[in-house]
Amino acid sequence: MALLEFTEKGIYCPAADVYIDPWKPVERALITHGHADHSRWGHKHYLCTESAKPVIRYRLGDVQIQTVSFGEKLSHNGVNFSFHPAGHILGSAQIRVEHEGEIWVVSGDYKLEDDGLSEPFEPVKCHTFITESTFGLPVYRWEGQSVVFDEINAWWRKNKAERKVSLITAYALGKAQRLMLGLDESIGPIFTHGAIENTNQVMRRQGVRLPKARKVSAKFKKEEYIGGMVIAPPSALSAPWLRKFKPLSVGIASGWMALRGARRRRAVDRGFVLSDHADWNGLNEAITATGAQRVIVTHGYTNIFTRWLREERGLDAYEAQTEFEGELSEMGEAGAEE
Repeated sequence: MALLEFTEKGIYCPAADVYIDPWKPVERALITHGHADHSRWGHKHYLCTESAKPVIRYRLGDVQIQTVSFGEKLSHNGVNFSFHPAGHILGSAQIRVEHEGEIWVVSGDYKLEDDGLSEPFEPVKCHTFITESTFGLPVYRWEGQSVVFDEINAWWRKNKAERKVSLITAYALGKAQRLMLGLDESIGPIFTHGAIENTNQVMRRQGVRLPKARKVSAKFKKEEYIGGMVIAPPSALSAPWLRKFKPLSVGIASGWMALRGARRRRAVDRGFVLSDHADWNGLNEAITATGAQRVIVTHGYTNIFTRWLREERGLDAYEAQTEFEGELSEMGEAGAEE
């Protein structure tokens, strides 16, 4: 019997009778982070990190949540569990599972670059590593975020000089707050869509320092938005409210913008390559750092990345099907995340 198994409900640990990020209701769920494809409603008991709890509570309501500190060890039925920073969003964790000398790590979603908001990624030694592969192709190689933010701020300044409103789309949880921290507030005011501002308020209450932003509202006159930056979820691009910001320049901040033609297909003015997932180099670096000889690859380019790990790196690699989405909704392929 494997320490962890992939079942119709999710990643299951038989020895402890618990699931990790299950996609169907279960008795006990260990949650890597608060995004909707990993943290779902309907479980009886939830376990997550202390910093992930507020937004999970906000999203799921009155559910039973227990928290754990990063690195703290918990034991259940003789199986030891601990949560370690994944660097994906605030509170995101990799989950280490140890039983009878065998160690597995479930990565959840992760990135290696320290974004100044999430707890920085921490490699964890293990025998088997379950990794995402959202951007598991060599074409996906990120510039440092400071370079990307320079591009975004330059675009904003240009739009302001032309008396336009700048609007950029991003996940309401994680990417939006990361964008806010990278914006040059001296350029102009920042406005946020309601779904994003609600999440901002949750984070502010837990002590996260975010730049001042004004929630988009009908009370603002059209002229007040001129020269400003509006941050909205991807669904906003098809919403009638977009008309209130014209003249308007629209941008998308997503790893998918590394693909030629992605910006054109989304009919936007600018694409900025900014992802909360590891790029090709980051995936390979993370796997090396674990020391794992067996790697199980989930959501993303699973077949191609698995073959690379097996044939080029000599690892015992397999692919596994899950219901995790990675960054699909940023391209509108799976609906808006909020």
